[in-house]
Amino acid sequence: MEDFVVQSLFNGGREAQVEAATQLTKFSTKQRHKLAERGIISPLVSMLRSQDFEAIEASLLALLSLAFGSERNKIRIVRSGTVPVLLELLQWQNETLTEFVIAALLTVSSCSGNKLPITFSGAIPLITGILSGDYISIEISIQTKLDAISTLHNLSTCHQTIPSIISSGVVFALLQMIHEHEKSSLLVEKSMALLENIVALSENGLLQTASTGGAVRALVEAIEEGSMQCKEHAAVILLLICQSCRDKYRGLILMEGVMPGLLQLSVDGTRRGKNTAQELLLLLRNCEEYGSRGKQSEHKPIEQIMQEIDAEGERSVMGTATLRLVEEMIAKLST
Repeated sequence: MEDFVVQSLFNGGREAQVEAATQLTKFSTKQRHKLAERGIISPLVSMLRSQDFEAIEASLLALLSLAFGSERNKIRIVRSGTVPVLLELLQWQNETLTEFVIAALLTVSSCSGNKLPITFSGAIPLITGILSGDYISIEISIQTKLDAISTLHNLSTCHQTIPSIISSGVVFALLQMIHEHEKSSLLVEKSMALLENIVALSENGLLQTASTGGAVRALVEAIEEGSMQCKEHAAVILLLICQSCRDKYRGLILMEGVMPGLLQLSVDGTRRGKNTAQELLLLLRNCEEYGSRGKQSEHKPIEQIMQEIDAEGERSVMGTATLRLVEEMIAKLST
């Protein structure tokens, strides 16, 4: 059967090639690796260049199966010139093809050796366009958007790709999705994770985020309504924004009503979430001595406040008493 697949891909007609590519996805991982050694990636890429939807779909699925679990095959696929062909397929404006193309880009982008070649191919603006809707007129599934975000996240781990990611307009696209979708959704959580990565690695990305209208409000809403991971990402982004220029952003963050959600995160969050929230609470205090004393002494009043909120939380969940307690905590933080 392996010989049939090789012979059909290299020398067979259209139907034989489609059958061979389909059969390839049913092979074991070991068999697929052996076939890759025999050079079958090249004819599969040639199938992508046809105008035959069935052949293209079969080829994409075969390439995905070859890439699964093999860094070597991922590199081979990219070096075979696959990425530019994949980007051309996006012009078909076909929902299924778009889903497969983004899935393929996600798979090969996980390999460190592919990050720069994918970036230099011009993929990032088109992937961002999937998220923003700028370059595509068809309906995009949530899964495709998730895969697009994950692909950009993979690429963003290589610092050399950050300028291309920033210039693609991804910051605005992410903030738009965060604003438009339920804060507890996986889409917002993934968007927030990518945005945090961008803000942490790029001053330009931080400035774009901070200066976008409604961004701070959306981040505050995420702390109030998002999943635990989403709350944590949003808190980190706000902390980085506030650290960049406390005088400029402190008042804006406070005006959006961040304190109740931030105080709650300090109690219920992960260790990283709690530490981030406490650090941001210290920055938002109406005092000038931030950073002038040791970390332990700075966090002592925060820890006392958290203990009080924790104790109150056992008796009432955001009832009148809890809200009153939050107001008292805010007053304490302002002294």
